[in-house]
Amino acid sequence: MNISFDKASFKDFENIEGYNMYARAEIFNNYLNFLDQRGHLNYRMVCTSGCGPEIQVLLPGQSSPQPLVGLVSNDYLGFTQHPRVRQAAMAAIEQYGTGSGASPAIGGHFRFHQQLEEAIARFFKRDQEASILYTTGYTSNSATIQCLLKKEDIAIYDMGVHASVQEGGLLTNVKTFPHNDLDRLEQVLKNVQHAYRNKMVVIDGVYSQDGDMAPLDQILKLTKRYGAYLAVDDAHGIGVIGKTGRGVLELYDLLDEVDLITGTFSKTFASIGGYVIGKPALIRLLKFQSRQHLFSAAGTPADIAAVLESIRLLDEEPQWMDRLWDNIRYFRQGLLDLGMDIGTTESAIIPVKIGDPKKTGEAGLLLLEQGIYTNPIIYPAVSRKDARIRMSVMATHTREQLDRTLQAFARVDEQIGIALPNRSGSEH
Repeated sequence: MNISFDKASFKDFENIEGYNMYARAEIFNNYLNFLDQRGHLNYRMVCTSGCGPEIQVLLPGQSSPQPLVGLVSNDYLGFTQHPRVRQAAMAAIEQYGTGSGASPAIGGHFRFHQQLEEAIARFFKRDQEASILYTTGYTSNSATIQCLLKKEDIAIYDMGVHASVQEGGLLTNVKTFPHNDLDRLEQVLKNVQHAYRNKMVVIDGVYSQDGDMAPLDQILKLTKRYGAYLAVDDAHGIGVIGKTGRGVLELYDLLDEVDLITGTFSKTFASIGGYVIGKPALIRLLKFQSRQHLFSAAGTPADIAAVLESIRLLDEEPQWMDRLWDNIRYFRQGLLDLGMDIGTTESAIIPVKIGDPKKTGEAGLLLLEQGIYTNPIIYPAVSRKDARIRMSVMATHTREQLDRTLQAFARVDEQIGIALPNRSGSEH
């Protein structure tokens, strides 16, 4: 095998012809060591404090953790550290212990699980029997699609969907269309209209890399026109988009129109787990046919209690969304004033697009050296020419922390040139 580490990506090591698992592991470890030596392996760094706007991080080669401005957490409203959420989790442990002990079907379905199923269904203005819980947001997508779509069916994905959606399509036929390209989506729908039993379009509400939104109203019209179903994963929209934080579906006033709503409890809802919302009969099918639900232990008392309290907080303390949007607008404009390319973001996810993977890795290192923890994103998470620094803004970021980050970007630009040429700095 002849791979240039300087031009390689993780994808080059997914399956190497002629290499057994040990040989593949050895060459991949050599590649990781190559990245580490350049200071571009800022993954799996050990955090020694809770997630938040400032994180204590044990940096490579250092013996004690350093305080960094954290722009890597999707805890958008800061609820993981909210006193009410923490207290609810501790109280649940006192009452129920630490685990559920079984899968939902055979003894692991407790009253608190039932309460959350009902609460998340009500949150989306649906029937109380219209939801199912999974132990991760990832499996809420992968398991549901695998259960509902088989070899006679087809899943139609926006190319920007999450990896969990892509995994869900392994048991069915799949077509993709370029990100938010309605003409190409319509072309695919026309071509498959009479060829498959079930046709399901699967999109995100807010996309995790660009932070932009799906044109949900137009996509819904197309799916109905061609007899397809629509599933929306709005993991990054809940608690951020919409008047009351119900996401892109609320923004378009379509909460009751799509076939499936999927999401996670690991972001705004400050815990872990996932959910699917749909018609009660369809949800009941999933509860007895979806293998990852049926054969996985149910969520823990503390996890579920934290989510229940976070759902209440979202409605009872709307000031957190207000603070989040104050921070989003301020930070976004600051980056534009520096001439940075932030793409088409409309959410708390803000990328700084650089393009060159090597320069992106170097930018991540320079930011880290200035006390700013971000995520350099390269292929295959994005296209080879679309590498970027990806950041998540939180309601609990202070203005001083955002200013420190903007100043750090200015210094990185001075050192390696990451801004767009002749950028006016005006909002777009």
